[in-house]
Amino acid sequence: MSINRVMISGNLTRDPELRQTTGGMSVLTFGIAVNDRRKNSQSGEWEDYPNFLDCTLFGARADGLAKILNKGMKVAIDGKLRWSQWEKDGQKRSKVEIIVDSIDFMQARNAAPQPQVEQASEAEPTTQNFEESQAYGQDIPF
Repeated sequence: MSINRVMISGNLTRDPELRQTTGGMSVLTFGIAVNDRRKNSQSGEWEDYPNFLDCTLFGARADGLAKILNKGMKVAIDGKLRWSQWEKDGQKRSKVEIIVDSIDFMQARNAAPQPQVEQASEAEPTTQNFEESQAYGQDIPF
């Protein structure tokens, strides 16, 4: 028995690209960067090494997510790996990509990472807290 399951979180490396197959199915492609921490053998310091992965999402969800996702956004992805091979200019090429089953937003939509600020008390809800709770707690119908 083998299991093909992947769960990662990282930042989008480019804006998503939406295409249509000849049969009319939507295909959304985007890249994600995921860091790996390794100890530098020379300095002894821990360093981040990025891994860049291609992701693909099919169907009606692709149309909706194309309007929401953008470069730099932090997301968590659940899916499976798919290996493909082709020939271009006489050279064989291959890649492994993630076929996305689900995607979760790890920050409010269109929000840039902001420095930590003093938290307001629960008795004094702020507009920012309300907007963030709406962005995180709201299910997006796809």
